[in-house]
Amino acid sequence: MAGINLTHSVSSSFILTGIPGLEAEHLWMSIPFSTFYFIGMLGNFTLLFVIGKNQTLHKPMYLLLCMLALTDIVTTTSIMPKALFIFWFNLKVITVGGCLTQMFFLHAVSALHSAILMAMAFDRYVAICHPLRYSTILTNTRIAMLGLIGLIRAVLLVLPLPLILSRQPFCANRIIPHTHCEHIAVVKMSCADTTVNRTYGLMVAFVVMGSDLMLIAVSYSLITRAVLRISSKKAHQKALNTCTAHICVMLTSYTSVLFTILTHRFGQAIPPHVHIILADLFFLVPPVLNPIIYGVKTKELRDKVGKYTCRR
Repeated sequence: MAGINLTHSVSSSFILTGIPGLEAEHLWMSIPFSTFYFIGMLGNFTLLFVIGKNQTLHKPMYLLLCMLALTDIVTTTSIMPKALFIFWFNLKVITVGGCLTQMFFLHAVSALHSAILMAMAFDRYVAICHPLRYSTILTNTRIAMLGLIGLIRAVLLVLPLPLILSRQPFCANRIIPHTHCEHIAVVKMSCADTTVNRTYGLMVAFVVMGSDLMLIAVSYSLITRAVLRISSKKAHQKALNTCTAHICVMLTSYTSVLFTILTHRFGQAIPPHVHIILADLFFLVPPVLNPIIYGVKTKELRDKVGKYTCRR
């Protein structure tokens, strides 16, 4: 019976059901999903194009913004094409190798995204607390190094997740009630003891988010202390405005990640279709909002985008 019910990952495939209970509405569900995906891609590629074409925007803050846009593009592209194939063509089969690859990119890029948000908080701290030394403390080279360190950290922490799962036996019923291969959803397909997988996955989530959120909190506590010491109301308002966009982006990003982590482990009362729809939207909405937030709140970037738009 064990030989019948179990099969090793190298020779098996999974079935992604899409949104369970709403299979008849998949075609209609694809409309908002594809719309969000298209708008997010358009906004982030526009951001990359405008910053890349303007030498005046080749500064640490905008390089970080380019990194953020790239992570948004990779995150949504790692899940949305397969989800749309499920909605449009009912192509639900995915190989274990493809599933584990998707899972790796999804979680590794999410960890890199968190590191970039932390670097952006440090950038705002230096800009407000040490404005005269900003250009010497934060150079483009150092920003690139921070991005590389964040990438290395993400790969080293997340790579064990698919490697451990690739050695696990999976049950004969390999149906994943989701639109993409999220770590815990794949872990539930294993017939072996998954304590190591669950523990390590939870540890990675809290190490990445815990350390990044702690450093972000330290940065903003120092920023708040510096802002409160400013006597001029105009300077006070200007200092706060430089942080508004970053705070909005953090709220949209970390809310989505925390929701996904907690509901997969503790949200059994939430209907599956509600959880999956919200999880997908939380991956789609931040890439749509981030370019808009920075485009509206950053005058220099807003002016450049306006010039290109009027020229076209």
